[in-house]
Amino acid sequence: MNESVRDELMQPAADPVEAAEETTLRPRRLDEFVGQAALKEHLQILVGAARKRRQAADHVLLAGPPGLGKTSLAGIIANELDAGMRVTSGPALERAGDLAAILTNLDDGDVLFIDEIHRLPRIVEEYLYPAMEDFQLDIVIGKGPSARSIRLDLPRFTLVGATTRTGLITGPLRDRFGLVARLDYYEPEDLLAILERSAGILGVPLRPDGAAEIAGRARGTPRIANRLLKRVRDYAEVRGDGTVDGATARAALELYEVDGLGLDKVDRAILSTLCRTYAGQPVGLGTLAVSVGEEADTVEDVYEPFLLKMGLLQRTPRGRRATAGAFGHLGLAPPPGSASLFE
Repeated sequence: MNESVRDELMQPAADPVEAAEETTLRPRRLDEFVGQAALKEHLQILVGAARKRRQAADHVLLAGPPGLGKTSLAGIIANELDAGMRVTSGPALERAGDLAAILTNLDDGDVLFIDEIHRLPRIVEEYLYPAMEDFQLDIVIGKGPSARSIRLDLPRFTLVGATTRTGLITGPLRDRFGLVARLDYYEPEDLLAILERSAGILGVPLRPDGAAEIAGRARGTPRIANRLLKRVRDYAEVRGDGTVDGATARAALELYEVDGLGLDKVDRAILSTLCRTYAGQPVGLGTLAVSVGEEADTVEDVYEPFLLKMGLLQRTPRGRRATAGAFGHLGLAPPPGSASLFE
């Protein structure tokens, strides 16, 4: 496999059959959702109180890196409330009229899920404020001196917003959410439970050592764990007896260029640029992105969080810098005289 495995892991499946499989792997209820224990308890109280009062639940903002379950949790909230769910994204709502069309077609208690909500245009965001607080929508009819504003009553709904860039959420928007929660990377034992559940749904014979091998390279992310499971399953069916054990998983993941820490080709290119090309010196984000052939936003949003979590990368006022761990992972010695850099 010559392309970066991240494209395989992070992008939606193009095959309709695999897309259907991806849907079936999503948990539908809170008791099926693995991990994020504190957040699960918060949501249990939130939806339980809403059901008891027979009202729409408070608005919820979910933040965290891609693949941790924000979309799944939005669907779970709707299912737990026995409500309908409408799905859209921040970039798709280009005009206030787009938002108005969605809001006026909601039913009482429905859940509106807006993915990447930090990318809402400012004018659309301002229309959302009275809708979230007062369940009303102000619409301007006409132009010039004859223009007039009318206020429409909206059904009471629950807005669930998801974002990978919490810092880009404006203060007024953030303050209108009743619950703001951040999803953390998953522990290995949680990923093992997720893999066991997914293997049961997909009908994959998964041995404990095979599950451990996949979980250890899944970057703490359920989406990646499930995608790796599917790729290892394919490998096991074509080049083995269909059983995913430790040896099969290791051979498959080596083929897909996923190393023992879960780093793929682009991750290693980032570390190689910092360690080999710039010898551990600080590098600007733009320069680093050009060096590895990726967009700066992609490097910052997709690759950097895990490298930072693993202690392989530092952000400094002068730029990104490799740590001693990064040199060690690549089998390199830190450059002479650089010991003070890693203190």
